[in-house]
Amino acid sequence: MVKMAGEGLELPGQVVLVLQGGGALGAYQVGVFQALHEAGIEPDWVIGTSIGAINGAIIAGNPPDQRMPRLETFWNHVRNGGEFELPSLWPGLGHLLTNFATVTQGVPTFFTPRRPAWGGLNAPLGVDAASYYSTEPLRETLGALVDFAYMNAADKRTRLTVGAVNVRSGSMRYFDSRDEAICLEHVMASGALPPAFPAIRVESEPYWDGGIYSNTPLEAVLDDHPRKNSVIFMVNVWQQSGPEPESIWQVMGRQKDIQYASWRARCPRISAAPPSSASLPPGAAIRRCTSCGCSRRGWTARITPRTSTSPLRGSVRGATPATPRRGG
Repeated sequence: MVKMAGEGLELPGQVVLVLQGGGALGAYQVGVFQALHEAGIEPDWVIGTSIGAINGAIIAGNPPDQRMPRLETFWNHVRNGGEFELPSLWPGLGHLLTNFATVTQGVPTFFTPRRPAWGGLNAPLGVDAASYYSTEPLRETLGALVDFAYMNAADKRTRLTVGAVNVRSGSMRYFDSRDEAICLEHVMASGALPPAFPAIRVESEPYWDGGIYSNTPLEAVLDDHPRKNSVIFMVNVWQQSGPEPESIWQVMGRQKDIQYASWRARCPRISAAPPSSASLPPGAAIRRCTSCGCSRRGWTARITPRTSTSPLRGSVRGATPATPRRGG
């Protein structure tokens, strides 16, 4: 299957956009999506976890001409709600101490403090309330930005898959709009990182952020049935390799990189056997998906931020994604 995109561009398969968890680096994902959109490339399938699930829901839950405005609205809401670093909420809470106002007041469009939880770590609140913050504001924000009726329409315009981990079993589950109707709970469950945010129940079962199990949900593509030739754009916002850290701050950043970026080590079906990359953007690494047990081909374009000013990935203002011209 060859798809045409933009100015006669040929893409040898379905276009898949894979979005990691990464807090504030979700803003970089928006930049990558914008580059694809401006190149005339719209995803057939978006797979996300944590903040990637939120961005993915906004993309899949809107017509192509409304996707960028809705993404910008969401990130403007988050930015205008207060000066804070989202990654502090996804990987851990330590860096929140740098902004007392956010810790004590939250962000109106995203989360608000859950006062009983601050009374003691051993308070028996139940898994639905055992968190420092309530995400009810996020429910309202996403409800206004994502059209789930559009997403779940019979023609399945853009497929959405979001990952969450079952609190009881510890098993990862992918909720897929191809197989079931996706709702707000699925998306919020994928971004419910403990202990900042509470578990979200789906079909009476409690779920947490899928990033604590698999932060790069590439396996959802490789395990798909039936398999299809695919061009996979994977936004890699955490760096698996890096220099030796020299300070505790750098150690904290390096630990998060390894924890959240080790997608290739867990994915032996990715080999370093790229085709000609003359038409790829600078810095994009392309790899072939192998050993899938079938004749289908998958080419993964890994797109990585060029700069980051914080070891905990608190800012990517210097990162400008190059426009991807061809994914495989």
